[in-house]
Amino acid sequence: MIAITQDYQITWEKLPDDYKLPDDPVDNINQLALAAALTESLQLAGKISANALTTTNYSICATLNNKMVIKAPDWAFIAKINVSREEVTRSYTPQLQGDIPVIVMEFVSDTQETEYSIKATYPPGKWFFYERILKVPNYIIFEPDSGSFEMYRLQNTEQYILQEPDENQRYWIVEMNLYLGVSQGTRENRTGRCLRWWDEQGNLLPWGTELAEQERQRAEQEHQRAERLAAQLRAAGIEPEV
Repeated sequence: MIAITQDYQITWEKLPDDYKLPDDPVDNINQLALAAALTESLQLAGKISANALTTTNYSICATLNNKMVIKAPDWAFIAKINVSREEVTRSYTPQLQGDIPVIVMEFVSDTQETEYSIKATYPPGKWFFYERILKVPNYIIFEPDSGSFEMYRLQNTEQYILQEPDENQRYWIVEMNLYLGVSQGTRENRTGRCLRWWDEQGNLLPWGTELAEQERQRAEQEHQRAERLAAQLRAAGIEPEV
């Protein structure tokens, strides 16, 4: 499949097996925890189908004028791949191996503002790549320390337009049938602003630790009810069964 944009001929080709991928470390220790939390809550809520793919600092590829371009967003969601997971162990090529990502996210961690790079010459900047090459419908830029959150939506002009949140300060991701927003939380010994999902009814999709705490509280309430019932039976001269 071939397309033309910004003087580029775009082809969707599999990454060669001998292609040396960059081995850069993540910029910030919190990035992995933030990304893992996004995936975990989707998984626990049954929102990730068997042929969906969530990625963290993982290579997404396109070939521009016969030159491979690779970007590794901090988090991305691909609704459907049409190959086995073994075929996308190292990298993913949209169109060839499945859908264009529904959403990509970048967690701001430096002062270079590469997340906003519209550099069109090879190799293109992140913004240009997501907007003009991949045409990802939703682009999120999140600054964890301040909680600053920007959502850009690809419009009919084929350009990203900054979106305004709803009355709950959340953004509707139509392709996922979910809201995305920011909430204070504690995760892996980090307390701070986190990206969270809410369903169509406004219910927060919980993390595993939150589900465990809910279950602990439920068990405690059941225990207290049982203790009260036992006390009432004893007061009535009835010895409760143990």
